Amino acid sequence: MPDVRMPFPELPSLNLSQTAQTIGQFWKDHQTFQQSIQQRAGQPTFTFYEGPPSANGAPGIHHVMSRTVKDLFCRYKTQQGFQVHRRGGWDTHGLPVELSVEKQLGITKEDIGTKISVEDYNAHCRKTVLQYKDQWDALTTQMGYWLDTEQPYLTFGRDYMESLWHILKQQHS
Repeated sequence: MPDVRMPFPELPSLNLSQTAQTIGQFWKDHQTFQQSIQQRAGQPTFTFYEGPPSANGAPGIHHVMSRTVKDLFCRYKTQQGFQVHRRGGWDTHGLPVELSVEKQLGITKEDIGTKISVEDYNAHCRKTVLQYKDQWDALTTQMGYWLDTEQPYLTFGRDYMESLWHILKQQHS
């Protein structure tokens, strides 16, 4: 008689929290995410830029929902044989960052350049913009979202900003 053992262990009871932890630990121990990329070296690539969310606020359930959909697309393309690099990024510009910093400092837009220098204001924005990054990284791991959080791109980085200016210049020409 052939061996008909199940390839997966049978669970005596359903404990979703424990199952999620077990699978997460397995992925970590076996570097499953990294291997999903390395094993497809030389294959066509699928490029997908994550978000980026703004890390100056705590993540919420709406982030879990949108990231789940993003992850589904990346995993689907991986299953099709594409090499899918997934590099996280952080939106470090814009109104959410400015409003948060102005609230923290007790200033308004009109105070920038008078009560606080533009340089000091920008420095404060850069310092505070990633204040919730640890929470975001923990959520990313907890939800099983495969994303490189060790080498994120930051929209306040010179290379990032110059690449956008280059694209705008090309579009305008």
